Amino acid sequence: MNKKDIASIRKEFKIDNDRIKINEIFNVYVMKESSDIYHQQSQIFGMLDQDEQELFMNNFKKVLTGQLDEKLFELKFQSDVDNPTQLILHKGLLTAESDDWKEQMLEIVEKMLQDRQYEMDIVITFIRGEYVKPTKRQSEESEESQLNAVYSHSFILCSINKTQDPKKELQFDYVEKQFKYNVVVNPVINLTAPIGGFLFPCFTDNAADVNHILYAAGKANEPDETFVEVVLNAEETMTAKEDKIVFEEVVRDAVGHQINSSTLANVYEEIHRMTEDNEDEETPTLDYKDVERVLKSSGVEDIDTERMETAFKNVIDDTSYELKARNIVPKYKSKSIKINTKVANISVSPEDLRHVRQVQFDGRRYLMIEVEEDTLIDGFTMIPEAFK
Repeated sequence: MNKKDIASIRKEFKIDNDRIKINEIFNVYVMKESSDIYHQQSQIFGMLDQDEQELFMNNFKKVLTGQLDEKLFELKFQSDVDNPTQLILHKGLLTAESDDWKEQMLEIVEKMLQDRQYEMDIVITFIRGEYVKPTKRQSEESEESQLNAVYSHSFILCSINKTQDPKKELQFDYVEKQFKYNVVVNPVINLTAPIGGFLFPCFTDNAADVNHILYAAGKANEPDETFVEVVLNAEETMTAKEDKIVFEEVVRDAVGHQINSSTLANVYEEIHRMTEDNEDEETPTLDYKDVERVLKSSGVEDIDTERMETAFKNVIDDTSYELKARNIVPKYKSKSIKINTKVANISVSPEDLRHVRQVQFDGRRYLMIEVEEDTLIDGFTMIPEAFK
């Protein structure tokens, strides 16, 4: 799934929406001390109060919120595993019996609790429903409803949420005219910040892909490796942060630790162009030959294929590894690059990096920034000075 596919389904999670039809919701409460299921409850989603539906809809949106390879990961299922989760989920999609569906979801819960103890009570929520996506209109003038021709897909979504102790409050009783300490013992389920979850199957354009699952991590660049391997039975993946570290190490191994800002700006621009040209298609990747081409076109000399291949071998021990282009470049139009010096720290965007230079004059080093407008400091306009 690309970010467009994820955004398309995420925006449909709202009540009274014909494009998302949630049939059942199944909640499982797990105790932290024993890792036992304390309670389970299945309901028809449409029978919940409207306010409760709204809470859950926002929770499901949170599961599907985040950058790819940072908080959201499209994972491929492993082959040759016992009792594969892929098969359990696929059965859950196909069964018409509510009891069968709950039994299959409890199998996944058992995998989650196997040799695992959570730091707090958790609530695991499963829903199954139907995602309806309109086909594109044949022409803009067509008056035909978009819902007359649709793609319809069944799906299962899981959300894992922690519980927290209720706040201690002092209340005032208007009737008895006295202050009262409000004692609440029931734990609060935090639906605003899920600690994990997944969507099955993945949706690419208008097709369902049952060989992949969309996993949601609780924190950026911190996927739960045990959950991915043991619970989902999926293959390991590299985070965006790890991909960028590999790229930086490969370049340093191939060309050294020194590079000027204009060359680095050219590298980022070239790779950013690749992501822009393929935004709605499969994620562009770079192998060692592609990295060599990017470096050469960006002005790096004395680089060849053999050196790049050796760099990949040294850093990741896999010359066939392909870096995802979107993970290499910092956020292109925001001030995502940090330049730290003893005197000052500044932030620039990758597209403006070419306006920054380190120059040497009269035995001293200077950081020079090309600007098109007056520079203000504490409300004062700086006076341009001759560089001498």
